[in-house]
Amino acid sequence: MMRSTDAVTSVSNLNAKPQRLRRLKKSLLLNWQLYVLILPVIVYYIVFHYLPMYGIQIAFKDFIANKGIMDSPWVGFKHFERFFNSYYFERLLKNTILISLYTLALSFPIPIILALMLNEVKAERFKKMVQTITYAPHFLSVVVIVGMLFLFLNPSTGIINHIIMALGFESIPFMTSPGWFKTLYVLSDVWQTMGWSSIIYLAALSGVDNQLHEAATIDGASKLQRIWHINIPTIAPTIVILLILNLGSVMSVGFEKVFLMQNNLNLSSSDVISTYVYRTGILDSQFSFSAAVGLFNSIINFALLVIVNYIARRVNETSLW
Repeated sequence: MMRSTDAVTSVSNLNAKPQRLRRLKKSLLLNWQLYVLILPVIVYYIVFHYLPMYGIQIAFKDFIANKGIMDSPWVGFKHFERFFNSYYFERLLKNTILISLYTLALSFPIPIILALMLNEVKAERFKKMVQTITYAPHFLSVVVIVGMLFLFLNPSTGIINHIIMALGFESIPFMTSPGWFKTLYVLSDVWQTMGWSSIIYLAALSGVDNQLHEAATIDGASKLQRIWHINIPTIAPTIVILLILNLGSVMSVGFEKVFLMQNNLNLSSSDVISTYVYRTGILDSQFSFSAAVGLFNSIINFALLVIVNYIARRVNETSLW
């Protein structure tokens, strides 16, 4: 009896494969325009994201340029062990995690609060003005933002220090003080991104049913109660998805801004994994070692993404997959 059942199952599986192929072919023919539209994106990711993964193997080799990747000798986890035992490991890990968590603690909730506040504004002209003012910094390049920081915070000519000295205090060398680096990085990031990041929450809030607010108003709910019990639960899935993505990139502190703000005086507070990879890989030509450090960073990010996604799916039934 069992043999006959297995035979029937195998036959049905064989019949199902041609059917799936026919359905796939039919879908390709019916929706070929959509597949053509997505083709450049697929090609981009293959060429610039998947094919370069071939070079990851140099993290496990002593890469010699004239021998190429294939002929360079394997060394196993030598470069990883060197990084873990190095003087810089603890500092790099600490700075990277602290800057990321500090950024997440401010940059993540502030756009949500801004979107909830803008959603309650009834004066359309004022609402559009606030949106324009908060969106505008997003279109400034990182170089311009950092240049503005150097101008405004200059110890002798900066407007901020002029105000501090006018109040009777001494000027503060903000850009060269290790203690100020993380705060300046995070606050400037909040200023630049909060308006743009709030767009997705405003879009989610536009789907709130007005009848829910009308019913809550009739029942005597205040504005804060309606925001807490209607608006926030409505955008909760969006918040969870974005939180997963943000936590999944905790180790990926933006290289450009850190590098531009970094100098020898604040290096103890500003040196992160991405800038260390640049120094060792590009400036010192330690390609295998820098590849190992970068791979370690990527693996941690991937593991965090999987773990946070799993927790979100179990707790809130909202996840990326």
